[in-house]
Amino acid sequence: MFFTSIAARTDLGLVRQGNEDSALYHPTLIAVADGMGGAVGGEIASRIAIRTLATFAPLIANLRDDLDSQSEILQEALSSIDKEIATEISAHDQLAGMGTTLTALAASDDSVGLLHIGDSRAYRLRGGELTRLSHDHTVIQELLDQGRITEEEVADHPQRSVLTLALMGRGMSELAGGEDSSPAIHIYPAQQDDIYLLSSDGLNAVLSDEEIATIIESKPLDQAANNLIAATRNGGAPDNVTVILAKFAPLEKSNRQLLKEPLSFLGAAHE
Repeated sequence: MFFTSIAARTDLGLVRQGNEDSALYHPTLIAVADGMGGAVGGEIASRIAIRTLATFAPLIANLRDDLDSQSEILQEALSSIDKEIATEISAHDQLAGMGTTLTALAASDDSVGLLHIGDSRAYRLRGGELTRLSHDHTVIQELLDQGRITEEEVADHPQRSVLTLALMGRGMSELAGGEDSSPAIHIYPAQQDDIYLLSSDGLNAVLSDEEIATIIESKPLDQAANNLIAATRNGGAPDNVTVILAKFAPLEKSNRQLLKEPLSFLGAAHE
């Protein structure tokens, strides 16, 4: 099966002057990256992540029946992205400190492979229940996991946007943390008609998981994507927001030509 129906949107929000988010989508692969390090640096870092991942897309698609090999290719892509970011920083001193999140889902016949680093998110809607598949790599998430703060304290916490893991060109050894913090590949069994959502943290900074689920359930994917952006803007939209909604289902023979179509890009990666 593949990501058949796909709706992808990105928005500056109401505060930012530029879009530091990047994304790609295709029946075999969807991904979101949220750059950091200032307007220019963030755009460059997220663009590098998405454009470099795109070069691995044919291999990822060809290995959809070999999950172990597909996972190795996703890890190789992660290493290549980190090296490309390091090269860019070396060539331009003013970009020191830039980095990006990366959350991607690769489709296989009966599963999805998640590559995740940072605080962009991956969700699955199945049978009316929204499940978060990704685990935020943030100070706040660590404090929540340790029981040192409550969910109610998150919104006003001074460190709520501080990442503990990101692609910053510092080498893969820095990313080799514990099981909960490392950017390992996670394989999730998938079912026909699952709906997957990838989003930058501009979405969950404004909307709760319950609000997100209600919006996705209520409309076709295109309208749901529009409504997610609109609801974020209605809530103040302090950051860029990018969403990709994708239905997991068989691809009809009449639509098989979609597999030969090039990847589509959003945000900084589209420029």
